Amino acid sequence: MKKIVSMSLLATLCAATSLPALAAGEKIGLLMSDLRLERWQKDRDIFTSAAEAMGAKVYTQSANGDVTTQISQIENMISRGVDVLVIVPENGEVLGNVLAEAKAEGIKVLAYDRLIKFADIDLYVSFDNIRVGEMQAEALLKRKPTGNYFLMGGSPTDNNAKMFRQGQMNVIQPAIDAKQIQIVGDQWAMGWSAEAALNIMENGLTANANKIDAVVASNDSTAGGAIQALAAQGLSGKVVISGQDADLAAMRRIVAGTQTMTVYKPISKLATASAEMAVKLARGEKIQVTGHVNNGKKDVDALLLTPIAVTKDNLDSTVIADGYHTRNAVYNP
Repeated sequence: MKKIVSMSLLATLCAATSLPALAAGEKIGLLMSDLRLERWQKDRDIFTSAAEAMGAKVYTQSANGDVTTQISQIENMISRGVDVLVIVPENGEVLGNVLAEAKAEGIKVLAYDRLIKFADIDLYVSFDNIRVGEMQAEALLKRKPTGNYFLMGGSPTDNNAKMFRQGQMNVIQPAIDAKQIQIVGDQWAMGWSAEAALNIMENGLTANANKIDAVVASNDSTAGGAIQALAAQGLSGKVVISGQDADLAAMRRIVAGTQTMTVYKPISKLATASAEMAVKLARGEKIQVTGHVNNGKKDVDALLLTPIAVTKDNLDSTVIADGYHTRNAVYNP
């Protein structure tokens, strides 16, 4: 049975969050792929704060990079009788069976930032991930319109990694066709691991006698690993390299000149919008979407937000102005 909250309290919550008042008591299972990564800790905190301000109760679990653990955690949330599952999938292609169990229990499913494929889900909330990849490639081509490019993909089990690559190739394929750039390596870092990226980059540098001009890294963690390998060869700051997520370490590298750019996805907007959508799904209320994305099973309602390319030139007016990181933390580590 749902808890009853006074109208005065709901009004107070509404005023504090600038979001519509919603009935208390919605139970939301928040399944994170890996809370060991800085970025996802921010998502969890903002999502939980926004959802609970609207009267919901959020139960959070982290798979710590293990898909079997995540499936068990989803089953646990089903047993708890949550109203909605909000999932950052560790592997978005293998959850169909367990989510069929959730749907059989009347539980709604929201895929958070990463698409869940081949499953009956209700909503996908993310950023335009193809555009993320395009921004990464555009920034590097602007700095290095010719030369040897190394492609450092994210986890091959993450559909977002494939979407980033699609966007990257949208931009760099014409330069490849025109023989302006050459792809001298193409690897994927399992689990978005910095350690995996370090090993990949070390091998790539050896294979190419250090003749690499640009690294198209799909996020800041893989960029960090690659930059560590570049630094060992005296190439840090000489090779242009992309990133994503606006991690604090990446912001500091951008200031230092060792990382060229990152893509900032305003997490507060993503997490707050997802919290509102999750509670609306729990109540059966109508939601506003921006389009649909086919996940291999159905056309899924989608809310896609706009990412922002960040370099040294606009770091202050984006990431710092939004309060995502403080100026002191970035410039005075």
